[in-house]
Amino acid sequence: MTGLTFGIAQSQEITDALRFSQDNLNGTARFKAMSGAFGALGGDLSSISVNPAGSAVFINNQIAVTLSNNDIKNNSTYFGTTTTDNKNSFDLSQAGGVFVFKNQNPSSNWSKIAVGIDYENTNNYNNSIFSAGTNPTNSIANYFLSYANGVPLNTLENSNYGSLDHGTQQAFFGYQGYVINPESTDANNTQYNSNVAQGGNYYQENSIYTTGYNGKLSFNAATSYKDKLYLGINLNSRFADFRQSSVFYEDNNNPLDSNYRVTKAQFNNELYTYGTGFSFQLGAIAKVTNEMRLGLAYESSTWYHLSDELSQKLLAVSSNIDGSLPSDVVDPRITNVYAPYKLQTPSKVTGSFAYIFGQSGLISIDYAIKDYSKTKFKPENDTYFSGLNNTMSNTLDNTAELRIGAEYKIDKLSLRGGYRYEQSPYKSRTTIGDLTGYSGGLGYNFGSTKADLAYSYAKRDSQQGFFSQGLTDGAKINSINNNITFTLLFEL
Repeated sequence: MTGLTFGIAQSQEITDALRFSQDNLNGTARFKAMSGAFGALGGDLSSISVNPAGSAVFINNQIAVTLSNNDIKNNSTYFGTTTTDNKNSFDLSQAGGVFVFKNQNPSSNWSKIAVGIDYENTNNYNNSIFSAGTNPTNSIANYFLSYANGVPLNTLENSNYGSLDHGTQQAFFGYQGYVINPESTDANNTQYNSNVAQGGNYYQENSIYTTGYNGKLSFNAATSYKDKLYLGINLNSRFADFRQSSVFYEDNNNPLDSNYRVTKAQFNNELYTYGTGFSFQLGAIAKVTNEMRLGLAYESSTWYHLSDELSQKLLAVSSNIDGSLPSDVVDPRITNVYAPYKLQTPSKVTGSFAYIFGQSGLISIDYAIKDYSKTKFKPENDTYFSGLNNTMSNTLDNTAELRIGAEYKIDKLSLRGGYRYEQSPYKSRTTIGDLTGYSGGLGYNFGSTKADLAYSYAKRDSQQGFFSQGLTDGAKINSINNNITFTLLFEL
């Protein structure tokens, strides 16, 4: 039987904030083939996700649908042991349309108005990471101890799991599973020690499976002044749905004594985060000459309203010199439903340059700045959120992103390529490293129908701590993302 318990959400971490603050490169195949460098170009449905003025560049009405295949390969190294895991998935990465209304008044300098609606899956969370290795010093017992020390023994012995806060629940698991023991049996005891067989060399596995998406639905409006200046605005509605299943396993064959010691343990966590958000964008594109264009765009913070649900389970096996005991299973069969909270992501400014070589091709450059240290959980007067916000302010950094794209046309065939570089949101550059990506593709114009195909590659290193405290050792992850995108576009 499974129950629900409602409590105050105080289990968020920096990784939760970054999950909804970072967008992947998604959109039409032409957009992806040129690494998203469209801030001064417009004329592509996904260009309005960078600069909303881009819809006013359209000459005709257009509708596009994009499908993607995403393959992520994660190479994990943990204390010298290397493992590999990968995840392959398909998704609807983009769908939308732009409708152009030309001004019938020949004396007006405002030549047209464009309105559009576009959906993009800005982040595909389908992923799988497996790490394994032998930790020479630290056991999962240290995770439970970090929460237990300071908690009265009476609380862990006599309280109902659902009535405890997140930190005390972790201590509850460790105590009830005999992974940790009190230093004394006094009801007011607040100090604990490890009951895991001592001696080091703990073999550990950590599996993380995630699914979900972060979708953005943009309502766009733009206008053109003398076909020299384009101005636009987006109102964006966000949809977040994220599920994470993590399984941590540990065992050891250290010498046993007359006491029963834990030799195997498995800790399962199931997290579900969901919610909605809102942001807006403003943009302008100036046609300096027939060949040269400049763009400037501002994307506001996204203001999210999020909710978390968490369920946990612990299995532990104790042994001594006489043999093993049956597994101790701590399974409250309760899903913690935390109070909704708010998250404010950082804003973004993008400057762009493009040069058009007549009908034969173009080159485009986007440079964006985003300050992740401005990320905030709310309400800010909450003690836990205040401390976390202060940590993010000191840990995260102001970042830059460079995108370069090019296109060359041969009659009805278009050849495209791109490069992308994105700095780490961390000052240390180790928790999450810099991202480097390359892309290429081609398109064919059938007249009123266009077909585009793109391939993109991106790699990024990161340091994945298995737990936020106690057992903070983690694996070095090298992630390689290969994406194939196909777009079918119709001119109306």
